[in-house]
Amino acid sequence: MVADNPTAYSVTDCGFAYRGNPCLRAVNINLQQGRFYGLIGPNGSGKTTLINLLTGTSRPTSGTIDLYSSNVCDYAKTDLARLLSLVPQSFTMEFEYTVFEIVMMGRHPYIDRFGAPSEEDVTHVSSALKTLDIQHLQDRYVTRLSGGERQRVLVARALAQNTRVMILDEATASLDVRHSIDIMKALRQRVDAEDVTVVAAIHDLDLAAAFCDELIVMNHGTIHNHGNVETILTSELLRDIFAVEADVLTPVNSTPHIQYRYSHA
Repeated sequence: MVADNPTAYSVTDCGFAYRGNPCLRAVNINLQQGRFYGLIGPNGSGKTTLINLLTGTSRPTSGTIDLYSSNVCDYAKTDLARLLSLVPQSFTMEFEYTVFEIVMMGRHPYIDRFGAPSEEDVTHVSSALKTLDIQHLQDRYVTRLSGGERQRVLVARALAQNTRVMILDEATASLDVRHSIDIMKALRQRVDAEDVTVVAAIHDLDLAAAFCDELIVMNHGTIHNHGNVETILTSELLRDIFAVEADVLTPVNSTPHIQYRYSHA
């Protein structure tokens, strides 16, 4: 049961201001190990800011964020990289690394500074390439890939990193349906088989409903609501938070599905 799972994150009275302008305020939430959390909300609601705080990229201006009972900002970089992996929203690479080299970067926290990758490191990389269906790209330079292909490389790097927590910021936004589903399946498998905690900002609400255990709804820089998918995803939420009219259908033995209402006129 979820109640028996240890707490991965404890966020207490967390706030963040950029140049004096509040971006997040009064965020309180506990995230349990072995759960898939979908972070949803309209543009500008604070999803990326919260992700930056969860990963220690930014430090809260108020409150605290503990990752396994230690402040996330107090971890040594290598220790944090063995515990937490991140797939960012955008990715710029000016150097001509191959896909294999980029994915191998996920193994750097486990490799001595002047050491070479071990057989285990290569196995993790090869497995991640296969999972994301990009093994045929492994010798290609990442600068010569499409945006969608680059995004799959970033996810593969995070999978190869083999961490207890994975955080993704709109990782499927630039992908087609098939590869979006492949990524969500890979994340779901990590949650179910290895007790990994996933926190993913997701634009596609149907994908979030199909794969997540819980939804965290952001609005105006704070958490509007949080809970199981079936409880959170309602017509009222879509109207009040996303300003769209839709019906949420829940077929027997299936996940909720959104049917948007619109006029051709």
